[in-house]
Amino acid sequence: MSHTMTFALPEDADQALLVGRVWRDAPHQGPALVGVRRGRVLDITATCACMADLLDRDDAVAFVASVEGEDLGPVEALLENSLRDTPEAPYLLAPCDVQAIKACGVTFAVSLMERVIEEQAGGDPARAGELRAELQALIGGDLSRIVPGSEEAMALKVELQARGAWSQYMEVGIGPDAEVFTKAQPLSAVGFGRGVGLHPASQWNNPEPEIVLAVDAAGQARGATLGNDVNLRDVEGRSALLLGKAKDNNASCALGPFIRLFDDRFTLDTVRQARVSLRIEGADDDFVLEDVSDMAEISRDPLELVGQTLGAHHQYPDGVMLFLGTMFSPIQDRDGEGQGFTHHLGDSVTIATPALGALVNRVDRSDRLPPWTFGIRQWQAFQARRG
Repeated sequence: MSHTMTFALPEDADQALLVGRVWRDAPHQGPALVGVRRGRVLDITATCACMADLLDRDDAVAFVASVEGEDLGPVEALLENSLRDTPEAPYLLAPCDVQAIKACGVTFAVSLMERVIEEQAGGDPARAGELRAELQALIGGDLSRIVPGSEEAMALKVELQARGAWSQYMEVGIGPDAEVFTKAQPLSAVGFGRGVGLHPASQWNNPEPEIVLAVDAAGQARGATLGNDVNLRDVEGRSALLLGKAKDNNASCALGPFIRLFDDRFTLDTVRQARVSLRIEGADDDFVLEDVSDMAEISRDPLELVGQTLGAHHQYPDGVMLFLGTMFSPIQDRDGEGQGFTHHLGDSVTIATPALGALVNRVDRSDRLPPWTFGIRQWQAFQARRG
């Protein structure tokens, strides 16, 4: 197995309960639900055809641990197929299907500061460095120690309002209500190895590596995967009302490689203690960026974010894939002093954590990547054909 393939799987892959989705060729051309056992990929669609249904099962852990299915070969071959410029079936899709894809924003102090900078820079990356220094001097202290919605947070709000420095991003960063938005439509996310898309109008953008919870219809977190919430800093910086344009474009959401179900070995505490690494490698320059974020620095507990997303106030009968937010807003200069970071086409982005493996994607333009054509109606028709 190559180093890349080893790196793409959890460090304890032999013990991990991994489920996902792949694209198959004829005679079953279309998406298939798969599990991974003893290094082999099993098509379990004949027993359970929908990921949302699998996650809703009370016995999901026992089911995945024992279910039989058609052997599609070693998982290493599946990963290698998925990384090809033109993938060979079977290859990985995003591991979710009909679930809503939601995302939480501004859940780390670092990303809070960068959102305020985007807002005040009006989408101009050249102003970011100067604004960063000004805001640090104005706010002082460490925002990460402030509990959102606390008396201390509200006192800081009053002080910043008095100085004319309050921001809508501060409101969701340290106020009582989390930012939860729709990242992408069901079935629109891309998987491991596929291109991720930038809107062609954007000149200032970045990856947002995150852990993503797989939440069932009852609001229970049943597992987790990795995600890239591709972000257009200049678009959102012009106006927060452009969040949809900044966040939801063709191939702008990546998930994978698999959903790992929670069990005795992998729990929400594993997520709470996870360290998520980011590596960006340029294809047209020698640029390399490496960084690590610590989920322990998140300002709101993952279960609080789940509770603010669905409950008595809002139901999701097909479940939710919930991005938990990122502390990564790369600021390393790339194209000139003071210009900060932005993607180049062809960049390779690797998001990894030991318990979930690695999500690898290459950057391209949304209008040059394959268009999203397989929606809910096509999915339903495939299910009917397969019986």
